[in-house]
Amino acid sequence: MIEIDNEITIGLFGTCGNSNWRDKFIKEYDKLNINYYNPQVENWNPKLAVVEAEHLAKDQIILFPITYETYGTGSLSELGFSILNAIKLDNKRNFVVMIDDYLDDSLQNKELISESLRSRKLVKQHLLKLNLSNIYLVNTLDEMLQVSIILYNIEKLKLPINKYNLTNYKGGDTK
Repeated sequence: MIEIDNEITIGLFGTCGNSNWRDKFIKEYDKLNINYYNPQVENWNPKLAVVEAEHLAKDQIILFPITYETYGTGSLSELGFSILNAIKLDNKRNFVVMIDDYLDDSLQNKELISESLRSRKLVKQHLLKLNLSNIYLVNTLDEMLQVSIILYNIEKLKLPINKYNLTNYKGGDTK
């Protein structure tokens, strides 16, 4: 099993392909010394799926923008799986979601366009019905960046007390 260090990590999931949405986030995170995981690599191979799955399951903050640049079928599916994790009662992780309501004009497959737009609306409506305190729905990438930095800072503030949280408590003398 791959070990992820105890450092707070923001997982940069969501739209991949030729999208460059991560560039601004990485630049800002580097400037602020924020730890992140970027699953989008130049030479992806199947071994990286294990690392990616581990980060998706363990990172404290997960970003899921589904942008207009792709049909988003993979990202929408992955988002559904991730939200199942968010529903767990013992799960203290945060999910920040952005779903564009439109697609780029360069996408030409009418069947995929129709299915993507339908799926985007359905996923958004289902998210709104969940009413969970650890899921944040934003409208823009700028909002997503702001929310992710705020959540990171909150998680940093909680580090000294996390050992007392019942999900982390290892037992021992309480004197």
